[in-house]
Amino acid sequence: MHMRKSRVLRQMRNGQVATSIKLNLSDPRNVEIAAMSGFDCIWIDLEHVPNNMTSVEDTVRAAKIYDVDVLTRVSKGCYSDFIRPLEGDSTGIMVPHLMSLEEAKQIVYYTKFHPIGRRPIDGGNADGKYCLVDPLDYIKEANEERFTVVQIEDPEPVAELEEICALPGIDMIFFGPADFSQGIGDPSGKDPEIDRVRRLVAKTARKYGKFAGTVGGPGNFDALVEMGYTFINTGADVIALCDYYRNIAQKVSGRTIAEVK
Repeated sequence: MHMRKSRVLRQMRNGQVATSIKLNLSDPRNVEIAAMSGFDCIWIDLEHVPNNMTSVEDTVRAAKIYDVDVLTRVSKGCYSDFIRPLEGDSTGIMVPHLMSLEEAKQIVYYTKFHPIGRRPIDGGNADGKYCLVDPLDYIKEANEERFTVVQIEDPEPVAELEEICALPGIDMIFFGPADFSQGIGDPSGKDPEIDRVRRLVAKTARKYGKFAGTVGGPGNFDALVEMGYTFINTGADVIALCDYYRNIAQKVSGRTIAEVK
């Protein structure tokens, strides 16, 4: 028996762009709707959103029905915060606010097995099919079919970007423009430094054989692909619902019986 293979990695390794949608709402039915709609990956969040490991497991089960990956943005804490989503069979984890090469090395140490890192071995959870995956196969396949993402969303790590991208065990470099704009003192997002670093992240990641990810949408999707991004988050459930609800409410709220007649 073997671990489930990553749809996102398969797509990107074949030269295709992988798409994701961010879900703040933890209802598994919401996950199913997004998964059956055609996205390659569901991005869920333990950094900002009050989700827990039960919601991670429920998300993974719902997504796997449609062979869709789950990327969990983790809390920055102890090593267990990094590996628990992986053991719940999240296909990837994303560590927010990477600040240095030294921190990147520690992330690899905790999230990759031998010979890359020293992730603690269990195998008795969903990712190892509850001990049904042979231990040596589990170690090998987890390194090959699970991905570790670090976010460049602050100016501090840019000076070490080359070394971070060259580091074995980091699979994807993900540029976060919103917090980066705040970090350089321009929350409006209009500073040209944002676009410069956005392009630099994609270029440097590709130089060292790593995947580049970021946020976007239909309006700038092609431009991001041209920059070299092969993983693009294209929206969020809360935005979609707010747009849908407000559109209806604006058309019907406040009308009188006389207006309808």
